[in-house]
Amino acid sequence: MDAQSYNTALADLRGVRDAIRKARAQLVKLEADRDKQIVRLAGHAKASAERIAPAAGLSVADVVALAPSLAPDNLAVSDAPQPQPTPETAAKPPAKLTPQPQPAAAAAGTALPQPTVPAPTTASAAPVAKPPAVTDAPRALPSIPEGDPGNAWCTHTSNLVSTRPNFTQQARSTVFLDTTTGVLVHRNQTHRLDLGSRSAADILTAVFHAIPEGAERIYITAGDPWHRDADRYPYLRDAVAAWLNAPIPGWRTDTGRGRDRMAGHFVHARNPVGRYQRENGDSHVEIRSVGEWFDLDGDDPHTVRDAFVLLWQALRRHFSDAVLMGSPSQTGRDLWTRTIPARGQHADGFPVLSEELRGLLHATAGQGRNELITPPRIPDQLPQLVEYDRTFAYAKHTWKSPVGTPRRITATTFAAWSEKEQTRALYGCGHWQVRVTVPDSWNHVGLLPAPAPGERAWHYPAEPGTTFTTWAGGPEVHTALTNPIHPWKIEILDGILWEDGKPLDDWAKKLKETWTNLSAQAHFRGDAQQARAAHLASRAVRSILLYGIGSFAQRPRMVTGTTPRSMERDVPPDAEIIGFDDELITWQKPTGFSRDPNAHPEWAAAIWSGARAALLTQRHRDDDTYAGALHTAPGTVVAFRTDALYLTQPQNWPYHHQPGDYLLRGHLTGPVTAPTTEEELLTLRDAGRAALTTSGQEA
Repeated sequence: MDAQSYNTALADLRGVRDAIRKARAQLVKLEADRDKQIVRLAGHAKASAERIAPAAGLSVADVVALAPSLAPDNLAVSDAPQPQPTPETAAKPPAKLTPQPQPAAAAAGTALPQPTVPAPTTASAAPVAKPPAVTDAPRALPSIPEGDPGNAWCTHTSNLVSTRPNFTQQARSTVFLDTTTGVLVHRNQTHRLDLGSRSAADILTAVFHAIPEGAERIYITAGDPWHRDADRYPYLRDAVAAWLNAPIPGWRTDTGRGRDRMAGHFVHARNPVGRYQRENGDSHVEIRSVGEWFDLDGDDPHTVRDAFVLLWQALRRHFSDAVLMGSPSQTGRDLWTRTIPARGQHADGFPVLSEELRGLLHATAGQGRNELITPPRIPDQLPQLVEYDRTFAYAKHTWKSPVGTPRRITATTFAAWSEKEQTRALYGCGHWQVRVTVPDSWNHVGLLPAPAPGERAWHYPAEPGTTFTTWAGGPEVHTALTNPIHPWKIEILDGILWEDGKPLDDWAKKLKETWTNLSAQAHFRGDAQQARAAHLASRAVRSILLYGIGSFAQRPRMVTGTTPRSMERDVPPDAEIIGFDDELITWQKPTGFSRDPNAHPEWAAAIWSGARAALLTQRHRDDDTYAGALHTAPGTVVAFRTDALYLTQPQNWPYHHQPGDYLLRGHLTGPVTAPTTEEELLTLRDAGRAALTTSGQEA
């Protein structure tokens, strides 16, 4: 084969690769449709895995994994496979919590019963009438190693501490651009631009022509120009990557400057960031979506700019050196560092956990609960669909966070504690590895997250008798033990416990006061545009807190790069190709955890756990009542979506415009066909919100 034939064959091979990529996307969709149909068929009274399996082209085991209710009934108890102890659990007998049922309105201070270490079983033990079902867990969660290697995890990273900054952030010259209409707002001036094809090159050329002194940040308020060629790519992310990486005469990808370590493009399907710098000069500019801060509803660039002005003014009342950075997460973390005490306790800052513990928390501490419950667990036709959303929810859970050196709490240590010590530990700031069994009489939603197929995917087992091993925060474990319906069986296998502290309290209080002020302005301002701007600004405060908390949960760093297709052999061998076009290959590869002095995944994990628990049950002391999914009738919960609950019945829950209160956001009268996909749920959600606004019921 000569060189020309070799190059021709390479071109043909690339064409095959492109075709495979498109076919794979279609295959994934078809497989998802198949799995949904299997789950629906499983709801039939006479459904059997033996009949469904050949029709689906799967094995009986595969069908049962998708629909556990189809497991054959003829498995004898004595023949049923029993879970075998892992090396970790075999070496340490779990501390077994066997609580007594709590009253329906269990007081927050209810003590936990004395745990016991289960006695070893013998061959003469009587068989149980019904064996526990064991969930199919294709994704195994990590454990802490036994002995000294595991104990060594419970420390901090040397010379890596969150400290109060001794400098002030510099504000960036910012403009707001609607790429649909070409309207550009810069300070109090309005320009109309010809954006040509809406490429990054055309946008930079037009903006710098209209504003000779240039701009450092361009917020796109409408038009999503990075989606202009979406129909040419199998994935939206590919279209975004191609838009960001298209060559721009006179510009190149930014490599960072000064204290700003942000460099390179950020490829995101909806809210990407393009960072560019002049090839011959000091000009740096970023193009980003205003959707990072709040959702727009046809708002023009003038209203958006007014919202940012009001936001900055409101923040300055509480943070004297507040500067709006490019994203709410950057802004949130920068504002937090300025609340680190200058004297007294923690004046030396907050040390960062060991890389091993950060990795463990990354793998075992999920974020918000997102779960869609489908028939037959709910009716095919819903009498109505009601949406409740916890207002500014995460702000409710920032009053207590982990501080100090973490302690390893083994099963043996936990079992040796008194009932009072165990209760205090589960009320404290901890992260626990537990073996969970759903009660045989359970008929409501699942309480604890379990690993599901897919990276960082979670589900919430609710099938009676199901046993699974997982990690969960103290608020969720305590909720499972003291829930108002029936206590779950929890066995403590391992855990990490911190001291209780308030590292986020001052920061969160100031943001809550800012949010309250802007929400009041949105309600009482007479000018409609200013009222709308104040509302958007209040939503931006929510994003600062929400994404600021998320930014503490440091994730393994991913580096994104591009390589010309003519030099594809130079793509790093451990890189994943995430996009390509006729000119460039876009790839990404993990590089581990960076030395981020503000990485505190223990704080994010504690807040997320508290928020998930509050979706199940939350006490309103002033009203002497409870709210949450467990205070609804069985079979009436349709979905959880981060801070929101979707129900088939309205609830009389108190709402006082306080963080964490359940706000009625949508109400769609029935009959309503039960959603079976996230897309269907979101369509119904939008219809319910529109219907509630029209009827004037919204709080």
